[in-house]
Amino acid sequence: CYRNHFMISGTMEKNGALSTLSALGHENRIDIFRLLIGAGKHGLLPGDIAQKLDLKSNTLSAHLSVLASSGLVEFERQGRNIRYFARMESMGLLLRYLMEDCCGGSRDVSEGVFARLGLPPGCNKA
Repeated sequence: CYRNHFMISGTMEKNGALSTLSALGHENRIDIFRLLIGAGKHGLLPGDIAQKLDLKSNTLSAHLSVLASSGLVEFERQGRNIRYFARMESMGLLLRYLMEDCCGGSRDVSEGVFARLGLPPGCNKA
């Protein structure tokens, strides 16, 4: 299971969910994240993101920093460029946290939803 500073025993905790939701709680940041989801494994360069969303570079930089701090976005240095990617693992963890008690606790139903989204099976709680 993916682990970061928002997780304990392989599951997202409340503070992690709040941080993730807060990061997405801004019009430009949710637009950036959706754009990166659409870019898939190829990601995007900041200049491309700024152009597509009509954002100034300093504004974009601040938003990318918030998204990266929340674990929703990662970046890879490629020579003099930095390419950004959506971290679908983090979105999957948020969905799992939000749906943990879904459907009367029927794990089959929630796992079916995650499978349809292409997310890996959930972690067992410790």
